[in-house]
Formats: sequence, C-alpha cells, structure tokens
Amino acid sequence: MPPTLADRLDHILEAINDIERLLSDSSADSFTKDKYRRVAVERLFEIISEASRHLPDEIKEQQKDINWRRMADLGNRLRHAYHLVDTNLLWEFARRDLPPLKSFVERIARESKK
Repeated sequence: MPPTLADRLDHILEAINDIERLLSDSSADSFTKDKYRRVAVERLFEIISEASRHLPDEIKEQQKDINWRRMADLGNRLRHAYHLVDTNLLWEFARRDLPPLKSFVERIARESKK
C-alpha cells in the first residue's frame, strides 16, 4: 500500500528534524568536510523531495512561496547527478528553504487531523 498523505507529511517532518539535528552544531565548512554527515543529509533531502512530489497540487498551491519545482529538482540532482552535488547548495537549502517548509507541513498535518 502506498504512503498516505499523513505518512508523507510525517516523512518530510522527520527528515527535516533529522537534518536540523545533523546540522545544529555544524558550520558550512565543517559540513562540507564531513563526508558521512553530507551523505546522511543528501539522503534526507531525497526523502523530502520524493515525499513532496506526491503531495496533492491543491495542498502545494496553499504555499506558493515554497519552490516545489526546486525541491523536486534537488532530489533528481541527488539521484542522477550525485557527482555534481554542491555542498553549499545543500547548506543553503537547509538554512533557507527548510524552515518555511517545516512550518507549512506542520500546519497541514494539524489541519488534516481535524
């Protein structure tokens, strides 16, 4: 059975929380130098990307300031052009794009439980 909307929202939130924990005591430079931390963050971004691709369009339309296409593209790049991944891009995505995504997903998860 494929994941439900609630499952996908949980997957996104769990991945964001894991990224936050992994990066909480890091700088951009230490993140770049830590291969295992980078690999873990890359995998978590793949999960976020894939789960977000399956969110219904009517939900995504509620938050137009999230660049859903960019999120999908990041997952594609991590899967298919892994050798070209820019750690600075991952760092910036984590710092700039994850907080609004987290707030949005938390709100949608709360609303869907009502």
